[in-house]
Amino acid sequence: MAHPEMEENQISLDSLEKGIDNPAFESPGEEGLHEENHDGPRGGSKEERQGEGKGRVSSYCRKALQPASKAKRFCKAHAKTLRMVAWGIFGVAYLCYLIAACWLNFQRALALLIITAVVVFFTLWSLFKKYCGAKVLQLLSPVQKCFQKSWRWLKWLLIVVLLGGLVTWLALDTARNPEQLISLAGFCFILLFLFVFSKHHSAVSWRAVFWGITLEFLIGLFILRTTPGIQAFRWLGDQIQIFLGYTKAGSVFVFGNTLVEEVFAFQSLPIIVFFSCVMSILYYLGAMQWLILKISWLLQFSMGTTPTETLSVAGNIFVGQTEAPLLIRPYLADMTYSEIHAVMTGGFSTIAGSVMGAYISFGIDAASLIAASVMAAPCALAMSKLVYPEVEESKFKGKESVHIASGEEQNVLEAASSGAAASVGLVANIAANLIAFLAVLEFINAALLWFGEMVNIKDLSFQMICSYVLMPVAFLMGADWADSPVVAELLGIKIFLNEFVAYQQLATYKKNRLDGLEEWNGGQKQWISERAETITTFALCGFANISSIGIMLGGLTSLVPHRKSDFASIVLRALLTGICVSMLNSCLAGLMYVPTEVSDCVTFFGTANFTSTSYPIYTCCKQLFARWVCGRATGRVWSCRVLPGDPCAWGWQTGLGWDWLVELARMSHLLHPPAAGHSQHPASQLSGSLWEDEEPGVSL
Repeated sequence: MAHPEMEENQISLDSLEKGIDNPAFESPGEEGLHEENHDGPRGGSKEERQGEGKGRVSSYCRKALQPASKAKRFCKAHAKTLRMVAWGIFGVAYLCYLIAACWLNFQRALALLIITAVVVFFTLWSLFKKYCGAKVLQLLSPVQKCFQKSWRWLKWLLIVVLLGGLVTWLALDTARNPEQLISLAGFCFILLFLFVFSKHHSAVSWRAVFWGITLEFLIGLFILRTTPGIQAFRWLGDQIQIFLGYTKAGSVFVFGNTLVEEVFAFQSLPIIVFFSCVMSILYYLGAMQWLILKISWLLQFSMGTTPTETLSVAGNIFVGQTEAPLLIRPYLADMTYSEIHAVMTGGFSTIAGSVMGAYISFGIDAASLIAASVMAAPCALAMSKLVYPEVEESKFKGKESVHIASGEEQNVLEAASSGAAASVGLVANIAANLIAFLAVLEFINAALLWFGEMVNIKDLSFQMICSYVLMPVAFLMGADWADSPVVAELLGIKIFLNEFVAYQQLATYKKNRLDGLEEWNGGQKQWISERAETITTFALCGFANISSIGIMLGGLTSLVPHRKSDFASIVLRALLTGICVSMLNSCLAGLMYVPTEVSDCVTFFGTANFTSTSYPIYTCCKQLFARWVCGRATGRVWSCRVLPGDPCAWGWQTGLGWDWLVELARMSHLLHPPAAGHSQHPASQLSGSLWEDEEPGVSL
């Protein structure tokens, strides 16, 4: 019969061996163990001796880990306090760093200071809403009730004030630049066109239309006409270009420097992989969801749209036409036709952030691309409600907001890997489409050339047809008549082929301008003005093309298969609306665009350090010649002459020196004949003496 103490000890040791913590077990001291070993039987089995040894080790480990367990319990009990202390230490350290950065070089640290101020503002605002929001709303409830009673006439007063301010601003602004009125006329014409093709004219929500256009106008005014907006978006565009430049490190490592420098596929397409990776990380951290929700709240509050359609359109600023509907996937089955039309229009009216990076790598102005994407969101929602008004009862009308599902990634590394892997299909799709579309375009041009030669029409091509058919549209958007055929050609390529191809050709025109090529080469325009470039950048910024119909239908049908017929019945109307949204954006860009290269040509020529192919010099030269040929003084205007050739282009190309042009600038400013000895310069070779006095004391 076994000894009772031995049985008890055996149970405890067996339990420890299996990993079960026995709270009744207490490890004896060294003396107790020594006595137990002497008192107990010395001849136990091998298993018993092993179990006894493991029990001693487990006991010692438990004693050694007691401080760690106590520390863990303390951290759990005071987690909130410790978290606040850690954030406090981090905040103080960052504040010291920010002060040091501003002290050493304030201009260099200005961007960091602005970013910090924005983050602090939204953090304090969130804390204020969390702890004081309900109390403040309760205190303001009497004011809210009074405001609601007076809202019927207050809203009309607000509309009159806004319209009056807009008309006054337009009258003052366009007085200096009358060509802006063409863009305004184009804006009004496109609005009228969309209203004519509205599905339900009597059901149009004019609140959504008015506030959508107002938000688009205010955003455009801030970005294109205010100094802080211009500087902020120019800085943002520069930073994005620098950030996307880091793609080269990975591309060179994988493909080699030669391929990256010379081959388009290895130069631009890897940027999409990098950008997709970064976007996936931002989604994992919750930054993108937060930003999309804030934009969605602003649009929903001002325009009175439902949260589902608003959230999708806001998401289209950052993601593509197939990714944005994923934000509202649980709600697609119950959405009305008007809401689905808004979702589609938002997808057609904007571009994804990933392909934006590729366009920036072409040389397209980053600030214009960002501005076009942001301005398109309220305009797309407004035009969607103009073309396809709501006539059904939405199930989401009373909802304050909808839930955005987070990703399934467990950490940042997994999110980065998932984003990069997800972009492979997009990159392959873009490469395949470029190969196919450019090949098809070449075939179409060859066929048209063959048909044209049959009736003695030379150089007939798809681009030529587009340039003639869409030239009035390009002119109404604000492009000069000379630039309109090129803008129309790019617009046609975007609509009927692909915006990727159109942006590539626009980048070629821009490069020709910056390289100093002649504007005309045998009747062929080699580049367009900077104003036309800006207008075209806005007009091309959107996925609204024929090939996107299949992408849109495929993406939505995969989410809600039983509504395939509903999607098919709406998609063409949404495509037309998306095309018009991009045109409205370009009209607004033409209305607000003001050249900023040179404010004073005389000062510029006297102080600037420039090359012979500088575009601002060319612009200034043409302005000065226009001023000399059409002289104006003391309120009298003298006769104008047409100058043969283009002496500005001649001087730009030859690079033989600009001293004659500097003198011309000085003389234009003083309205005084130039000094003798300038006859050998190109300006004197014009028909008729440029320096002849047609009025006493004034040279023309």
